[in-house]
Amino acid sequence: MIYFTSDLHFWHKNAIIYTNRPFETVEEMNEKLKEYWNKTVHANDEVYILGDVTMVRPGRATEIISRLKGRKYLLMGNHDYFAREKQFEPAACGIEWVKMYHELHWQNRTFVLCHYPFLSWNKDSHGSYNLHGHLHSSQEYNLLNQDKGRRQFDVGVDANGFKPVSLESIVTFFEGIK
Repeated sequence: MIYFTSDLHFWHKNAIIYTNRPFETVEEMNEKLKEYWNKTVHANDEVYILGDVTMVRPGRATEIISRLKGRKYLLMGNHDYFAREKQFEPAACGIEWVKMYHELHWQNRTFVLCHYPFLSWNKDSHGSYNLHGHLHSSQEYNLLNQDKGRRQFDVGVDANGFKPVSLESIVTFFEGIK
């Protein structure tokens, strides 16, 4: 399966405060996010991380990312300083590539992936999707976009029960396909 997530903010104490996450400590948040990820994702699944994994140094980032199941792809967010450092080796933690933008094509659909939401995106008037993070939205954001017929979806953990969301569930959400 293919999954998406963003805005995990491992080791970021203020993420608990700013987004009102239900965790007492960063250690608890880290463990719950890892647990929810690994209960959802299997070893051969693909996970597109749409930014803001963590603000820690490359060694510590590698340590926590390598504990997450799946083949991972990172679309950098504004807090992914570790990925900009020379000593970071994506393969050491199972990251296949690091980019700022990517278009995924699946079953005649286009998914425009970036950490940031777009006002308009490639093929948006032809049914493509914009999957993003950054906003730390609640589920209401995605419901409002669904109501407007706007195929824009915040894949961040704050809008999706703190776990990755599958490509199929996003398509079903907008298209009603079962």
